[in-house]
Amino acid sequence: MDCRIIKSPSEGTLAILNRRKGSKDNIGVPDAVGLVQGKLIEMVCAADIAEKAVGVTVEDIRGSCPQNMILLAIFGDTASVTSAMEEIKKKENDRLW
Repeated sequence: MDCRIIKSPSEGTLAILNRRKGSKDNIGVPDAVGLVQGKLIEMVCAADIAEKAVGVTVEDIRGSCPQNMILLAIFGDTASVTSAMEEIKKKENDRLW
C-alpha cells in the first residue's frame, strides 16, 4: 500500500481528482487530500477505517492501472486527513483488518 498527503491541494490537483472520482458529489475545497493506493481488499478496508476514525469523505478515483491497483482520495481538513491516514497505516502495520 502506498500513501501520500497533499496539504492545501492546488486548483489543478482538485480538478484532476474531481474528474476521476467515482461519485458526482461536490467535495468543495478541502484543506487536505490523502491518497492511498493498493489492492481492492486493502482499499475497502482503508475506506472503512478512515470513515470510522474521523469526519472525512472517501472517494474512489478511477484510472487504468495494469496491475489492478485501486486509488482512494480522502478529503477533509488537514488534522482529520492526517488522523485517517495514520489510522490506516497503523491498522496495516498491525494487520488488524
